[in-house]
Amino acid sequence: MSVRIGFVGCGGIAHSHINNLTKIEGAELVAFTDVVGEKAEAAAKEFGGKAYENHQAMYEEADLDAVYICVPPFAHKDEEILAAQAGLAILVEKPVALSMEQAREIEAAIAASGVINCAGYHWRYLPPVQKAKELFAVDDVAMVMGYWLGGFPTVHWWRVMAEGGGQIVEQTTHIVDLCRYLAGEIDTVYSSFALRCLGDVEDIDITDVGAVALKFNSGAVGMICNACCLSPGGSEGVHLVLDDVWVEVGPRSLLVKDNEGSRTETFITEWHARESEVFVEAVATNNQSIILSDYADAVKSLAVSLAANESAATGQPVKVSEM
Repeated sequence: MSVRIGFVGCGGIAHSHINNLTKIEGAELVAFTDVVGEKAEAAAKEFGGKAYENHQAMYEEADLDAVYICVPPFAHKDEEILAAQAGLAILVEKPVALSMEQAREIEAAIAASGVINCAGYHWRYLPPVQKAKELFAVDDVAMVMGYWLGGFPTVHWWRVMAEGGGQIVEQTTHIVDLCRYLAGEIDTVYSSFALRCLGDVEDIDITDVGAVALKFNSGAVGMICNACCLSPGGSEGVHLVLDDVWVEVGPRSLLVKDNEGSRTETFITEWHARESEVFVEAVATNNQSIILSDYADAVKSLAVSLAANESAATGQPVKVSEM
């Protein structure tokens, strides 16, 4: 079965998905729209299909099975809700919203429609993550240490809190989600953020370093650290502590140390490829169960990130359930 796909947003992350979709049997790129019309026109010219003035026109006029929604955090309006009402399968890039109110509204519309849905937490599909998931039970994890230490994205909205949500929402959300995926739901967060290195960046009103203490429902504890001031590059991953076991989960490797010694497996990683392969298969077979991160689950990760922002602002621990 051919899966006819449209794109709302034709920027960098969209092109990553598009390039992967061109290699997936059964995926057909047929429609593009972007607030910068030239981007949609360029995508249609390069990959085939048609450019549309806006997402409403694309949903109404294009014969679509699915849509990728790849817009900046602040730009989410009715794209998901209208797609769900039109019966279109949806893949939404992270973060799925900037407020719990908006996320819950979209979540309800998707649930009411029953459409296949996926959130862009592609780390869940990476081989080292799947191997760790296979080897270690969530309830056996005693401590988690997650980190996203990287550079400063140049798009203007990223430095504006009201438009991007800060690094814990926009980038480190992948680590938040990975901690939930490998160690279970998070009960309470306690955060401290600071602007230490990038104070001379024009219009910046976000922090550039942060630490979030975690308490999990299971009783496990943890910490997530992030920084966006490392222009030479950085590192991302999650470390797990279990009984007599140390685990390092990265995007391309898995290290396990236990009483039997130290073992490292390395993997070939194509960042978003597996996520799109599964999404296309799910749409073609009408099988939601193979999606590893649906929209409702992504809302739980958003709640943790927003709770971390709230804690940093108030100086107090925040229970995630209260978000």
